[in-house]
Amino acid sequence: MTAVASKGASGGATDGGGVGSLAFVTMTVGDLRLALPMSSVQAVIRPPELVRIPLGPPGLEGLAHWHGDAVPVLDLATALGREGGAPATRETRVVLVEHRGQPVGLRVDAMAGILRSDPDRIDPVTAEDGGLDPAMLDGLLRDGPATILKPDVLIDRQFGDPGESDRTAGAGGSVGSLGQVAGPGNDLSAGAKAAGVIDRLALLVFEVAGQEFALPVERVREVLPAPREVARMARSRAHLLGVMSVRDRLLPLVGLRALFGLDGAGEQGAGEQAAGGQALGRRVVVVRPGQGQAPVGVLVDEVREILRLDAAQIDPVPPFLAREAEFEDLDGIARADGGRRLVSVLSAGRLFRHGAAIGAGTGVDGGSDGMEPARPADAGGMAGRAERFVVFSLAGAEYGLPVAAVREVLRRPDSITPLPNAPDFVSGVLTLRGEVLPLIDQRRLLHLPAAGGGAAPGLARGRVVVVGHDGADAARVGLLVDGLSGLVTIPAERIGPAPAVSAAQRRLIRRVATLETAGAARLILLMDAESLLDMDRLAGLLVTHR
Repeated sequence: MTAVASKGASGGATDGGGVGSLAFVTMTVGDLRLALPMSSVQAVIRPPELVRIPLGPPGLEGLAHWHGDAVPVLDLATALGREGGAPATRETRVVLVEHRGQPVGLRVDAMAGILRSDPDRIDPVTAEDGGLDPAMLDGLLRDGPATILKPDVLIDRQFGDPGESDRTAGAGGSVGSLGQVAGPGNDLSAGAKAAGVIDRLALLVFEVAGQEFALPVERVREVLPAPREVARMARSRAHLLGVMSVRDRLLPLVGLRALFGLDGAGEQGAGEQAAGGQALGRRVVVVRPGQGQAPVGVLVDEVREILRLDAAQIDPVPPFLAREAEFEDLDGIARADGGRRLVSVLSAGRLFRHGAAIGAGTGVDGGSDGMEPARPADAGGMAGRAERFVVFSLAGAEYGLPVAAVREVLRRPDSITPLPNAPDFVSGVLTLRGEVLPLIDQRRLLHLPAAGGGAAPGLARGRVVVVGHDGADAARVGLLVDGLSGLVTIPAERIGPAPAVSAAQRRLIRRVATLETAGAARLILLMDAESLLDMDRLAGLLVTHR
């Protein structure tokens, strides 16, 4: 990374410049040589990894994670009306400028350097220079030669008027027609009780060795990518994999394959202990503790869905099996899909006991709601104010909805009934327990590329996220997404306003979470549930975006 410190453009010059000279950062874009005032440049960096943000202008390449901020990155060539999208080279850089209080990245072909020039060596723009709109230009440097850009004008033309949006959400809780604010302790079961759905239990379903297991959503703190390395504890049993680091705290890790003797557990258990290549591509379900109990991580193969079942659909473990030691970790057997699927419901309390067996020799105990005993420097840590989100994947990016807004997450149906005269982002309807549910194709809604593989729109493998609320004015929709990432608890300080790139985006995606997970940057785009429930307003909003 090459950092460029910001200085006042009219400040005194050094390195050969006159007392009144101005400083500029110069760069190349195609056949253009351009300059930006040094005062507007925060840094110059190598191209970072990008997360695509939908409903943006053509020149927007995506969001980058930079020093805890979610930074939109524009392809400068496209923004200037030139042919953009050129492959990155060793010389490609991203110039970070400040725009209306937030950093914005401009992708350029190469850096030319830093140039100082006296004001009398800067000529005015009298006509289009190099085919560029003069309104975006601030002069011509004779000593470059280079064309000076007005970054604010250029960025405003890409993102539109920042004042034409509903800013009620800001950086705080997202309040929608659900009448609830996603916040501490606001989980699916709590949301269901507030809506009068007391007898239905929300279960997070995951797969291990081809078998389905579940935990109550209210006992799941979050779902994380599996670590590349696990610190194995000496002389522990095969299913006690060791500990992993989560945000500088220690999390005991239990392997269900070895615990339940699934799929060659001895051989697989050794792979899980090593955690090198075996654990890649899997998930860790972090089980919420009871009062005074430490969290426990459960290594699983895949997170499948969130189901809401009546209490009558969850049977106790048959007495004949309950006497066996290998079934003591089960709380019951759930009958889903009309009894065609049987899902083993795990006991969070007994999984805690397995985690405590690891903690006995590691300094991890149940003294706090963190990943290890709280230290004075980080007292409060993960026990501070946080929000919980259901996170799903779509076109290579991650999106989140407040957990109180999500009714359940289902497998995508094999067939969808078309709905005549519906907006093009509505794939059709399905019947869910006697209720007709409109299905929104999130790729069409957010103007993302269609799913590959040749599948018909809306029928590719994926999930349906059911969003809505109950009551007299009940409204629900199903969102077609690529997959379910799981539940994530996000500290409030890691959530901020999403960069404003268009009116439609500002309405649908108001906030963004910037996280560090397993040593890698992670951006989660947080959607507004209320906007997804108002179909007429949604259609009108997207018409204005076209």
